[in-house]
Amino acid sequence: MRSEAAQAVKTIKFLKEPTSTAWVGQAIAHLDTILLDHSHCERKAAGVALNLMFRYPSSTKLVRSLTAIAQEELEHFELVNQWLDRRGVALAPLSAPPYGAGLSSQIRRQEPHRMLDSLLVSALIEARSHERLGLLAQHCPDAELAQFYRGLMASEARHYGAYWTLAATYFDPDTVNQRLAELAEVESALLATLHPEPRIHS
Repeated sequence: MRSEAAQAVKTIKFLKEPTSTAWVGQAIAHLDTILLDHSHCERKAAGVALNLMFRYPSSTKLVRSLTAIAQEELEHFELVNQWLDRRGVALAPLSAPPYGAGLSSQIRRQEPHRMLDSLLVSALIEARSHERLGLLAQHCPDAELAQFYRGLMASEARHYGAYWTLAATYFDPDTVNQRLAELAEVESALLATLHPEPRIHS
């Protein structure tokens, strides 16, 4: 399984380290909780796209690209909620793992650094989501749910590519690549120790 995860990361150049086999086992053992957290993740992802649109309303390419992403994230939010209904899982709050806050803390507060970091952090989160949905699709014992996750993978790939493309549109490529490498190290470090509560980004 480790080699399969490593192969997945080779195709996702943004990620420094593959997801551990421990996360796969934890997630498969707690699929209802993972689905519930997935619902929260889709809602938050739509919110991130909308917030960036409001923050940078004169950046035309950003607004148009993120409008499409926000719409798709909300569609996924509804689809995941339908799965929760099917499995008898009620919508409910969940405590957040340190992953999101840890990455957000790396976003510099002064422009134009804030814009660059926001785009790259979103790219990394989407890249990790793409990898982990692929692992769920590969190992989920429910064939129909596995197919559902497999169907979402392409969207996640488009999303992380879109965020990276926006960064490269508004910033010098060398600056983008250097900062992405720095943030990717932090991203992998945040996942180095498995969070005790099962989450998409635990």
